[in-house]
Amino acid sequence: MLDIQLPDGTVVSHPDDATPLSIANSIGSRLAKAVIAAQVAGKVIDATGPLKPFANGSPIPLKLLTEKDPEALDVLRHSSAHIMARAVMRLYPEVSLAFGPTISNGFYYDFLMPHKLTEEDFAKIEQEMAAIIAKSEPFEQFALGRQDAVLLCKDMNQGLKVEHIETGLASHPELGFYRQGEFVDLCRGPHIPDAGRVKAFKIMSVAGSHWKGNMAGPQLQRLYGTAWFDKKDLQAHLDQLEEAKRRDHRVLGKKLGLYQITPDVGQGMCLWMPKGARIRGLLEDFLRREMLKRGYEPVYSPHLGRVELYETSGHFPYYRDSQFPPLFVHDAGALVDAWARRLGEDETFGAQQETMFLQAAEVLGFDSATYSKAEGKQAKLDALNNWQRNHERFLVKPMNCPHHAQIFKAQPRSYRDLPLRLFEFGTVYRYEQTGELNGMLRVRGLTQDDAHIFCTAEQVEQEFRNTIELTRFVLESVGLQDYRVQLSLRDPKSDKYVGSEENWQKAEAALRKVLEESGLNFTTAEGEAAFYGPKADFMVRDCIGRHWQLGTVQLDYNLPERFELEYAGGDNKSHRPVMIHRAPFGSMERFVGMLIEHFAGAFPMWLAPEQIRICPLSEKTNDYAVELEKVFTEAGFRVTTDLRGAKVQAKIRDAQLDLIPYMAVIGPKEAETRSIALRDRIAGELGTKPLDEVIAMLTEEVNSRRIRQVADKKFAEPPPAAEASSHEY
Repeated sequence: MLDIQLPDGTVVSHPDDATPLSIANSIGSRLAKAVIAAQVAGKVIDATGPLKPFANGSPIPLKLLTEKDPEALDVLRHSSAHIMARAVMRLYPEVSLAFGPTISNGFYYDFLMPHKLTEEDFAKIEQEMAAIIAKSEPFEQFALGRQDAVLLCKDMNQGLKVEHIETGLASHPELGFYRQGEFVDLCRGPHIPDAGRVKAFKIMSVAGSHWKGNMAGPQLQRLYGTAWFDKKDLQAHLDQLEEAKRRDHRVLGKKLGLYQITPDVGQGMCLWMPKGARIRGLLEDFLRREMLKRGYEPVYSPHLGRVELYETSGHFPYYRDSQFPPLFVHDAGALVDAWARRLGEDETFGAQQETMFLQAAEVLGFDSATYSKAEGKQAKLDALNNWQRNHERFLVKPMNCPHHAQIFKAQPRSYRDLPLRLFEFGTVYRYEQTGELNGMLRVRGLTQDDAHIFCTAEQVEQEFRNTIELTRFVLESVGLQDYRVQLSLRDPKSDKYVGSEENWQKAEAALRKVLEESGLNFTTAEGEAAFYGPKADFMVRDCIGRHWQLGTVQLDYNLPERFELEYAGGDNKSHRPVMIHRAPFGSMERFVGMLIEHFAGAFPMWLAPEQIRICPLSEKTNDYAVELEKVFTEAGFRVTTDLRGAKVQAKIRDAQLDLIPYMAVIGPKEAETRSIALRDRIAGELGTKPLDEVIAMLTEEVNSRRIRQVADKKFAEPPPAAEASSHEY
């Protein structure tokens, strides 16, 4: 018998062949019909899967998952990906399957097939999916040894699966499959009990992709879809997407003249237009004033740094694939670097290729004597790396923190100097893949509101507490009050992290304690920490229910070790400071892009690039309009005057379309009484008011940073899903 512990702590005994579904049946038939999957000790499994493998002498902790649980929606979507793949294989010949993971709000499946999928195919595929769902056939799991798994995939003409088993899954002695009717797929699951559990689905789009992300590999077709437990949830999701399309910052940014990205400058490189630059400048000035009040010191650092600086910090070569290539002063530098990288990646080259490399490198001035004498790959790599270190190499700055560490190190420090808080609006550069670029939200050149706090171990908790409070203040100042915090921890099984076990434990414990004491709603996420330390990421929900990762606070015991940073303590001995990385906005590009969508381009008064537009009724009041513009400008407002000969109704309409917060309509009467017929973009006509009263009213709105409206209507938010996972080997 198996002892099963239910969520309320009750322990019940069941036969050795018990499954979550059989246990649900023993509780009640309604529950059994509602069960989608189960969770055992934190792992999501099939509702029909055996529980005996989890027996270890203690009661098995079991949670039955229904459509109320976010984890169940992820399982439903993965099963929907299989249903979609089955439908595609029924409709089109010679389909080779790649991978079909879940993603945020849906799923996709990659196919290698001769037929080119288009939107015209979607209805046909959905119709076939509906036919599969109507039969409610079960998802059945089975396992095969490696040889049998390869033979099965060959028999099914699934060459991509064969290649993956032989290479990507070379260490797996046994492999899992799922069968549903005639459809069989390599998969580790879990899945819903049967296809009938899918109540609402839709094919969303199709795009190109490559096998395992390798541009040199086979070109695939990626079919995206979404699935829900309820048609109302699907409709809420589609409504949200439609509203998001209306708010798309790429469209609004161009329409409102906020930013541009041009092929002449380069993909992922933002050109801030005057209006967009004004918004960015307002945000920077706001945060700069706040940081100066809180004891931060401004610094500046160059856009380049020696490669050795980032080797010390650990950013190079660990994150080389997401950085721009090094810049070499020596003509042969790039060639030597490319050859060293290929040797380091275990690529095999013959003597002829090596001779060709040496000949080309020597033409460019490379002294090959040391390399030619080296025996064995490692000795040759050492010779190449030593040559590179003896010649200047630079990186366009991928991070600001190594530069700030050098500023700390530039002079002797005492415990009396700490905490030392350095801040910079520093531009950094990341080589994002072309397919990942997305307007201002994912760019290659980004400016971070970066700060680094150097403090003693005793000051860590208070400084971390202060940075959390600052981040909350900044977000709430722009009306972002719906957020949670993700405490990102290391994955103890991974070797990608640097630093001692002791330092990691101290850092994670300190962050957890402060978050617990703050009363903030936070969750933990293993494996999401930076390579040098844990962090607290602010996950913000916008007005239509989407979630954004914005501000971040990171605790770091490791970079001070790597840079050998020291301060003199009260005991006259050298001590190592602790470093806190902090960026409330994250990056100016992403933050402003998000705000464009959150406000649908209609920024609050204090952030609007143009706050007031003066609209004279006719040329007779143009002189008063010009005078008003001067008065408003001197009062600190951003104002323009529409002196066109057009009718005032057209001027008001254009101001509304340009999303100007206020319009000052003036005619002979207003000129005579030095007043304004004030119009609010949101509320409409506010009546005629004395000029002094208008200035006082608008000044108060700006100074209080009032947020009056962010959405035109409320949207039903679809239920949340758990974090998407690949379900793939």
